[in-house]
Amino acid sequence: MAAKATGENLMTGRKIFSSLKWIYYVSRRFSKVDRKGRTAVTSALASLGVGFGVLALIVVIGVMNGFQMEFIDAIMEISSYHVRVENIDDYEGFSAWCREQKVQVRGSTSFYEAQALVVGPSGSESAALIRAIGKDVMTDDPGFASEVHMVSGSFDLSAPDSIVLGSELARLLKARVGDSINIFALSGSSDVSLFSSDRNFTVAGIFHCGYSDINASFSFINTEAGQANFGKGAKKVIGVKLADSSRDTLFISGVEKAFPSAKVESWRNFNRSFFGALRVEKNIIMLLVLLIFVVVAVNIYNAMRRMVYERREEIAVLSALGGTKPQVQAVFIVKGFTTGFFGAVPGLIAGLLLCANMGSVFMFLSKIQFYATYFFMMVANPSNAAYLSENPMFRIYASIPARTVFSEVISIFFFGIFSSLASSWLAGREILKLNVSEVLRDE
Repeated sequence: MAAKATGENLMTGRKIFSSLKWIYYVSRRFSKVDRKGRTAVTSALASLGVGFGVLALIVVIGVMNGFQMEFIDAIMEISSYHVRVENIDDYEGFSAWCREQKVQVRGSTSFYEAQALVVGPSGSESAALIRAIGKDVMTDDPGFASEVHMVSGSFDLSAPDSIVLGSELARLLKARVGDSINIFALSGSSDVSLFSSDRNFTVAGIFHCGYSDINASFSFINTEAGQANFGKGAKKVIGVKLADSSRDTLFISGVEKAFPSAKVESWRNFNRSFFGALRVEKNIIMLLVLLIFVVVAVNIYNAMRRMVYERREEIAVLSALGGTKPQVQAVFIVKGFTTGFFGAVPGLIAGLLLCANMGSVFMFLSKIQFYATYFFMMVANPSNAAYLSENPMFRIYASIPARTVFSEVISIFFFGIFSSLASSWLAGREILKLNVSEVLRDE
């Protein structure tokens, strides 16, 4: 019985292999015949459409990822951290516990923060978030240092009255390095005066990051100044950065077990509304660009239907010689696969190359816009042509690198092939409706 079953399995395997070999052979013969004429042009345009769709989607998503990650990186590294922990007094003990966990921790930082109304040297006022942080944060936290770009001065909190302002906040206060500002109103515990004209700090530096809200609201003082001004009731917050931000849930469960009194908040909850808006924006853009594949799929479907009609005599002959309708249908499905594959591969390569050189692309577009405007200005109003300049927004766009995510790129690549494959399968169903005897009789 076992020998008989083995023999049947071998026979089945041989039949499947022979069937696939026959399908490949016929499909290749059809492709050789279709290298000239209208069918060849249709196939080339279909592959070009798939390639353009893959290219466009990879570039659009890569550029959008670049813009969004500028915001997300700044928020994660400066503002929210991956996990925020409160109600822990023994910071050293907590840090030691973090080093023992399976979830890799990049680092942790303790800080205090309070809402304030700040008055600049000229009397200008602005709301601000005052964060009291360690003096050595720029050396202890490489992620923080990579996102905080100093516009002027330095991130030096060694002096007890030094403060570092966000660039937009400094502009609103009309403050420069060396100016004195006053924290006029400050939230805190009952032992803190709500209003005071004595909380004066000297601007040690002005920083800029990729998220405008941080530039417009954040300011930093050292921990000792925060403890002195925020009062005894100020809550210490520990910001934890993980090697993998997606493992925050696992880390939080560990903290809650080891420190039952701790209050823990993930970056997902802390920035829920903003990150949700970014996700919706990205999904909508992806959906709109995916319409390219819908148009391409419709064109491939119509092309395959026409090919089935034009090849009905060959299909009838193949059926008369023993080819089953599913096998003949598979020939056209293979044709659709090759159309999608030879379109998706160049699109993938071109998309990745464009993403890797997006800065040069934006600068090239800036030159094109400038010279086109300059040409029309010379024709219409030559006297004003000397005042033209390149659009500075292109330079800003060029400074933000496109970021490709492997899973997204692979999904786009296979979706381009799938759209062609599905269109060919739908068009190939027409073969099942052909009556071989009628076709041979009519021809």
